Amino acid sequence: MSDIVSEFNDYRSKMNDKILSDNNKVIKRIFNLDTNAYAEGALDVKTKELLGLVASAVLRCDDCVKYHLETSYKEGLTKAEVVEALSIATLVGGTIVIPHLRRAYEFWDALEAQDDSKA
Repeated sequence: MSDIVSEFNDYRSKMNDKILSDNNKVIKRIFNLDTNAYAEGALDVKTKELLGLVASAVLRCDDCVKYHLETSYKEGLTKAEVVEALSIATLVGGTIVIPHLRRAYEFWDALEAQDDSKA
């Protein structure tokens, strides 16, 4: 099976570098705003990641879901916490979110498997 986590991160990194190398002020500011929006503030990082995950699932952005899943995983959120957030996303977004829910489960399993292989 291909390593979907590494493939996603490699592609994302390569394309972000390419996009940012064009030195477009608007794009750079949007990237900066996105990064800073998820920093610790009145809400902690874990809460912000769950909010980002729910919004991404409802908007049906698989790349965004993967990004927030990985960050949530790295921040120490449990599968139960993530699944509960995804259940809210599915409730709000409706059944059209189910295919994205499937891919989210697959990606979370890959995150866990990646750590298992390092042990």
